[in-house]
Amino acid sequence: MRVNCVGAIITDDAGRLLLIQRGHPPGQGLWSLPGGRKEPGESDAEALVREVREETGLEVSPGPLVGSFDTDDFAINDYRATVTGGVLTAGDDAADARWCSRTDLVRLPLTEGLLEFLAQHME
Repeated sequence: MRVNCVGAIITDDAGRLLLIQRGHPPGQGLWSLPGGRKEPGESDAEALVREVREETGLEVSPGPLVGSFDTDDFAINDYRATVTGGVLTAGDDAADARWCSRTDLVRLPLTEGLLEFLAQHME
């Protein structure tokens, strides 16, 4: 059975994408979108706000669904989100958090399928 998860696609005014470096398995050390598992009874929007806050210190307003990504273990719905407050700080499961340019994306070790997903779903 797949675990339901959410991810946040957040860009700044310069068009950079917010990524976190995973601090724990699965994917420890790899860079990914902020997000994670939905808690029982939690909506996607509630999970997105909570996960982004826990991993980055940022408050966000959830936006529209961008796309879904499935693995053998996870069903991930990725949403656009807009920063509404907070200070960027790696926390919870994140070893690091940073704004990344498109050039950074091809240089960083990303979670499986993320670069292809972003190429299909980002402007």
